[in-house]
Amino acid sequence: MNIVIIGPAYPYRGGIALFNERLAKAFQENNHKVEIVTFKLQYPSIFFPGKTQFSNDLPPLNLKITQQINSINPFNWIKVGLRIKKQQPDLVIFSYWMPFMAPCFGTIASILKNNKKSKTIGLIHNIIPHEKRFGDSFLTNFFTKRTDGFIVLSGNVEKDLKTFTNNPIIKTPHPLYDNFGEPKSKLEAKKSLQLNPDFNYILFFGIIRKYKGLDILLNAFADQRLKNKKLKLLIAGEFYEDETEYLKIINDSNLQGNVIITKTFIPNNEVVNYFCAADIVVQPYRHATQSGVTQIAYHFNKPMLVTDVGGLKEMVPHQVVGYVVEPKTEAVADAIDDFYTHGKEEFFIKGIQQEKLKYSWQIMVDKMLQLYQKL
Repeated sequence: MNIVIIGPAYPYRGGIALFNERLAKAFQENNHKVEIVTFKLQYPSIFFPGKTQFSNDLPPLNLKITQQINSINPFNWIKVGLRIKKQQPDLVIFSYWMPFMAPCFGTIASILKNNKKSKTIGLIHNIIPHEKRFGDSFLTNFFTKRTDGFIVLSGNVEKDLKTFTNNPIIKTPHPLYDNFGEPKSKLEAKKSLQLNPDFNYILFFGIIRKYKGLDILLNAFADQRLKNKKLKLLIAGEFYEDETEYLKIINDSNLQGNVIITKTFIPNNEVVNYFCAADIVVQPYRHATQSGVTQIAYHFNKPMLVTDVGGLKEMVPHQVVGYVVEPKTEAVADAIDDFYTHGKEEFFIKGIQQEKLKYSWQIMVDKMLQLYQKL
């Protein structure tokens, strides 16, 4: 088949860009021809909360990635739609994660489908954004009405999507992020990050926004039961909001010596060190759909502590690969205390090695092609 994937990719950074690149490789491994059409302008800089939208890593090998789309220029959407229509791909996959992209993606989909050949699939990472804004539903409806079928990564997103469309939906789990190389020893990873090898490390990974609950984790980390366990909290990610609240918790709880914050986006070649240096990965989210962080943790065989929100518990069986708890300070502290007091790490690693088998990219490809046959 001739397949086009539309969405973030190199030179843009982030989890969805990595997802699209890995999906393209999985289709190539199945002997399909793939092109990723990404942005020449993804967000106007005034709308982007981070330091940069662009990756410092080397471009992925053996992938055709073209920068064509300007997310705020309707004339460009028409031009791109006509170009893809003329190419006559069998399948066009729109990697959708926020309503801001709905007018652009919906317009391109409307135009290219006029070739009477191309089928369109929305690969839905989020359908209702974590941080809601006026007009979200109107914009999302514009996109979904112009898309033939949908792949979702969690039951929570599937439920939300059904309020927008009656078109076919297939649910399949987020595959492993195996883009970051092979695991290394804890000692080697700690050395790479210049961390004290005599301490154990808990990891919070990813961009920092209110819904991700870092304040919940910081307050839990101040629990007296954790004071004498030689623990440090490693916060690896860039702030997408004011950091004052978090620094105040650290100072008020006298955690300065036990919390390490990068305040920067972690490049792909450093991800292995942060995960492999840690004993457990904590996602204390207030709400969620699914999470790429979970799938990185699976790849590196790391136990997880997640909160019982969205689709997280679908991916992290409680007391098999880690913990699922309420998004509350005491519940998070209880789980961390249990993990270290009862030495659960090796037990959870055995569970992870079995559970992760269900998260292959081949399953994702098979589900995509299964949906394509229905359209």
